[in-house]
Amino acid sequence: MSKRKIVVATDSAADIPIDLQNELQIPVIPLWLIWDDGSLGDGVYIDSDTFYRRLKESSTNPTTSQPSTGEFEQFYRDLADSADTIISINVSSRISGTVDSALAARNRLPDLDIRIVDTLSVSMGQGFAVLAAARAAEAGASPEEVIAAAENVLQRTHLFFVVDTLEFLHRGGRIGGARWLLGMALQIKPILEISDGEVISLSQKRTRPRAVAEMLQWIEKRLDGEQMAGAAVIEVNCKEVADGVAEQIQSRFGPNTLHRTAIGPVVGAHAGPGTIGVAFHT
Repeated sequence: MSKRKIVVATDSAADIPIDLQNELQIPVIPLWLIWDDGSLGDGVYIDSDTFYRRLKESSTNPTTSQPSTGEFEQFYRDLADSADTIISINVSSRISGTVDSALAARNRLPDLDIRIVDTLSVSMGQGFAVLAAARAAEAGASPEEVIAAAENVLQRTHLFFVVDTLEFLHRGGRIGGARWLLGMALQIKPILEISDGEVISLSQKRTRPRAVAEMLQWIEKRLDGEQMAGAAVIEVNCKEVADGVAEQIQSRFGPNTLHRTAIGPVVGAHAGPGTIGVAFHT
């Protein structure tokens, strides 16, 4: 069996739809959820529906963790059996230690050709870069061209979220108690953006429809008259809301492609049920 020259890999924070993972043969290393006395691999040992049902019912909140250096080392060794070059495209180093683990594993494997890309993004903001790289590799591009394809898309990608409740940001230590109490009392729905690898708050509204409308206005600002090439609507247990947002994205901006996917447990543990997001690139 002949080797694939290049394999493009990522981690489970990318939220790439499973059909695209399979079509483009993208290996995914899971991040971890630590909950009570157990550890659960994101998307491996717990599926999204089971996770979010437990999250709503539980009095405790999971913490999250990157794959260990040893796990990355084994992951890369396994991939090296079918590829000459491994291009690992990972979640933002400013919100996760995943890139650090990947770099440490690469340093332990000097005989393998491993390239690490820090996307400074997450979910389908990261996922679009992975898809561009995988398609370039499939088309026979060199490692340098594959990385350039990923970086080119990253420069044109934006990612927004509307969080339905501040409860899970508070549980995960992302906001303080005073802000949480006030936000819960006022039913605040923040509009968030991933910018330069970090989560920033753009504005907030009192209802989700108003917050979604505001998010669409921010999307229009970031487009700045350019064509929306690809988009993804991502959600946490709010499929009907996501259906409506997808319809608005399609009719208002006319992207060439529009994906639908669920936010995985590791990202969803912090965002919480009801979160809706849009990633797109020009």
